[in-house]
Amino acid sequence: MTDKVFDNNQVSVAGEVISEFTFSHEVFGEGFYLLEVLVGRLSNSYDVIPIMVSERLIDVKESYKGKFVEVSGQFRSYNRHEDNKNRLVLSVFAREIKVEDQEIEGVKPNYIFLDGFVCKPPVYRKTPLGREIADILLAVNRPYGKSDYIPCICWGRNARFAETFEVGGHIQVWGRIQSREYQKKMSEIDFEKRIAYEVSVSKLEYIDNEEE
Repeated sequence: MTDKVFDNNQVSVAGEVISEFTFSHEVFGEGFYLLEVLVGRLSNSYDVIPIMVSERLIDVKESYKGKFVEVSGQFRSYNRHEDNKNRLVLSVFAREIKVEDQEIEGVKPNYIFLDGFVCKPPVYRKTPLGREIADILLAVNRPYGKSDYIPCICWGRNARFAETFEVGGHIQVWGRIQSREYQKKMSEIDFEKRIAYEVSVSKLEYIDNEEE
């Protein structure tokens, strides 16, 4: 049962550690810490991906900055109350982590598979240059009645397909996690730099539950 639930949310990332550990939260005496990993793209740019890791998995008192890690786990979300609003916070929850002194060869640096349900009407639009984009918010079930809410972005043919999805539709997506900087307006004159995380979809399928 548990393994089947984990099958619906699979992530692997590999890259260079660019931060120290920062404390996130504690559950039943077990501390969880965040670590930032620089993950390369094919286009010679990169994504900065936050990894949530348990102190029981790795020595969080040690510095791994400049080392390379391979992480497998799940993409998870939680709501953080901020400025009288709930803000969706995303990170890769590490189930396994391997540390190396050199770049790790022969692994996909950034891969994700999700199996979940559309929980908001997809938003389809075109850029000024005519590129088609659709945003999907996917609810991915976790054990004990919890769900993770994962923003996904589709392009081109996938965007046109995603536009037809209805709330509650069961879909599967494959792609990679990407980070995107944006400016959050705090007041008339103040802006704060923030990073949003989403799944850039390379493939998606609609699951017809009547046939299952």
